[in-house]
Amino acid sequence: MNIARSFIFLFAFLIAGSAFGQDLNAIKSDMQKRQPKIEALWKQGLIGENNEGYLSPRGSLSADQEKLVKAENDDRKQVYSAIAQKSKSTPKEVGVQRARQISQRAATGLWLQNEKGDWFKK
Repeated sequence: MNIARSFIFLFAFLIAGSAFGQDLNAIKSDMQKRQPKIEALWKQGLIGENNEGYLSPRGSLSADQEKLVKAENDDRKQVYSAIAQKSKSTPKEVGVQRARQISQRAATGLWLQNEKGDWFKK
């Protein structure tokens, strides 16, 4: 399953009836545009999914790649905050739950971080 694409499905929950709808639509669009570049970094093993629901460098990144990862993580943070607000949770709890989902759905070869903080390749 395509992790980035599955991440986009979170927006269906958020956008309907959300005061953040317009902002989340923009975030969704930005994430979709970044998706091919993020997937390329995953496949190269340069980034992985950490245990808090964010991307982490696993290798040396160029300035443009670092900017890409930061933009993705910034958008995820906003999404997690919106979900937390709707679900009466915290952004951290949402991120950890999302990390578990990503780990279960991840394609073979993707770097993941377990709950103890150890990295492994699925």
